[in-house]
Amino acid sequence: MTVPGNALKKWEKVREFALALPEATEEFPWGETVAKVNKKVFVFLGVSDGSYPMGVTVKLKDEAAHAHALASPGAEPAGYGLGKAGWVRVPLAEQGAPAADLLCDWVEESYRAIAPKRLIAELDTR
Repeated sequence: MTVPGNALKKWEKVREFALALPEATEEFPWGETVAKVNKKVFVFLGVSDGSYPMGVTVKLKDEAAHAHALASPGAEPAGYGLGKAGWVRVPLAEQGAPAADLLCDWVEESYRAIAPKRLIAELDTR
């Protein structure tokens, strides 16, 4: 399976944005890329090797953002019971997939749902 260029560009932009957030780190559990803050995942970035469709999984507490994300082409509640806690998987290669800027907004919301208050305060001063 090949990765469409626009999906890869979006993925790279979202990854770069996520890792620029205060104290964000990158890890590779299960062969998948994740961004963590305070040892907790705030965005699952999946794989970029073409072995699985590219997508991002974010935690959205805001009802409007959650509904908007779920309305994206091919989007679905995250697996392993995470969907019940507000996690949404959004594919990047679908026709009409969200733009990178909107995905970054969702990543920031997910970060804010997971990060300690002091890091959210630091983000707010940026």
